[in-house]
Amino acid sequence: MTDIEATDEPTEQDRTGRALRIARAALTRLMEPSDLPGLALVQVLGPEEALSLIRSNDSSNARVEQLVTEVLNAAGTERWSGLADVLARWRPRLADVAPERDLASLARMNGRLLIPEDPSWPTALDDLELAAPLALWCRGNLALIPPQEQCIAVVGSRDNTSYGANVSVEIASSLVQRDFTVISGGAYGIDAHAHRGALSSSLGLTGQLSPPRHRQSGGVGSGPDPSDRVPPTIAVMAGGVDRFYPSGNEDLLRTIAEQGLVIAEVPPGTNPTRYRFLQRNRLIAALCSVTVVVEARWRSGALNTAHHAEGLSRLVGAVPGSVYSANSAGCHRLLKEGSAVCVTDAGDIAELAGGMGEHLTAEPHVEAALHDGLGTSDLLLMDALPLRTSTTVEKLCVVAGLSASTVLAGLGRLEALGVAERFAGGWKRSSRK
Repeated sequence: MTDIEATDEPTEQDRTGRALRIARAALTRLMEPSDLPGLALVQVLGPEEALSLIRSNDSSNARVEQLVTEVLNAAGTERWSGLADVLARWRPRLADVAPERDLASLARMNGRLLIPEDPSWPTALDDLELAAPLALWCRGNLALIPPQEQCIAVVGSRDNTSYGANVSVEIASSLVQRDFTVISGGAYGIDAHAHRGALSSSLGLTGQLSPPRHRQSGGVGSGPDPSDRVPPTIAVMAGGVDRFYPSGNEDLLRTIAEQGLVIAEVPPGTNPTRYRFLQRNRLIAALCSVTVVVEARWRSGALNTAHHAEGLSRLVGAVPGSVYSANSAGCHRLLKEGSAVCVTDAGDIAELAGGMGEHLTAEPHVEAALHDGLGTSDLLLMDALPLRTSTTVEKLCVVAGLSASTVLAGLGRLEALGVAERFAGGWKRSSRK
């Protein structure tokens, strides 16, 4: 056998890796997101054996059930319906399981399946522990999901105000300019404006795509790897990556797929549901170091993302709004409860995301006021000085309520500071600026 023929033939490791990928792809079709008994079964048996058990005719397995119960108990799930019940729940979906077809469909969309065994798997998702996804279906020209410290979630209400729209676009655009990736859910409202802001920054003012950002390379003299391009924005979907939902955002999501990433934990062809939307939020929170809520009503899905972030010990920022706006009631609620930090621009958010001393913003320069640094008696005396006419020391004692010695000493200090001046045999406020 020649060297070329040996290289063309898949190795045992390649075959094992493909079988593992196919098993995980199949399991995403069988199990709903955050299906804890299913995820515990995969943890106990591994993806391939778990899939084999579901495909078998076994109604139960006492040893496996005991191990799954132990894993669920360790995760805080005290009771579950048992192995026989969950097998009966998954098996009706076996007829729709075709992982090779799903992977081929994904490949046609310029996508790939990320699994926890891949080197590029985002380790931030490990903080979800048992609730971590089985795999991520990714669609886009940029294969890299940046590390957690480089990702910021910008979320909010679907029925945003013009204030919320402007703030979202400005924050997202500025964050991308600071080399952060903006992650959101692709929904109407704040999500869509955050994606547009990130894309507008990557397109630049001329409408041309800016030079792509790259992950830092450790090799001396080596150029950037195209596969290491960092996406300006990532949309995390509740349905399959082939279902651009909502349909009104189809053009936006298609642009994200071209210039960034669209990801989901459910396979192509899966419809979004309310449950999947709520579970999608945990991925947004887990992938990011900071979750920013721009606008949210008192009971908003964006608060669900913020609570996921708080539960994962991630930082949460909230943008304050008008006290009369119902669209900001959820943000004010987070601030009042101490769950979030008040943020007003990308600089505030970058400070939250950075380590000690990183991304610090300069304090705005403010001209000193006349009264800065004055003591109480000098402030009283300054207020007593007339602006246009002069007055005597005796009258200043009456108006300021100070003794003559205090007034004389104070006038000397104020004159040295350029606040008071002698005028027409008396004293007045200085006319010099």
